[in-house]
Amino acid sequence: MTARRAGAETGRPRLLDAPRARAVALDLLSRRGWTRRDLRARLRRRGAPAEVAEAVVADLEARGYVDDRAFALGWAESRARGRALGSRRLRQELTARGVARPLVDAAVREAFAADDEETRAREAAARRLPLLRRATPERAGRRLQAWLLRRGFPGDIVRRVVRDACGVAIPDE
Repeated sequence: MTARRAGAETGRPRLLDAPRARAVALDLLSRRGWTRRDLRARLRRRGAPAEVAEAVVADLEARGYVDDRAFALGWAESRARGRALGSRRLRQELTARGVARPLVDAAVREAFAADDEETRAREAAARRLPLLRRATPERAGRRLQAWLLRRGFPGDIVRRVVRDACGVAIPDE
């Protein structure tokens, strides 16, 4: 006979008590950082009652294992550099993860402290432009504009970068 998970006979999911929920949370945190909201939601999906999930996350936050500020700073920096994302996209992603607006703003400011956003947009455009050179300058400019906007760079920066990179003026929309 094979071993069965508890609760499998009744068809109900197994509820996590506080010690098991804490073990699950620590296991998740050992792999990567989590926001308070995301960790609480993950514990709920794993079977922890709302009050247990909240208590475990609050305890881990008090001990410094869960820190939305540190998560936001790391997330913004790595995504701005590694994925060449702009401030709008970073704000959107961090807000979607449940990070408070003041922490989001501080993290995005910090991510662009060393290199301003226009410099990063120009670097991203320089890496992308060789793929677009087969098209006419106007078409390459439109595609580069759309790509930079999807990456979350502000419109005024995108217009300047496209104008300088492709020699095409993009009208205000």
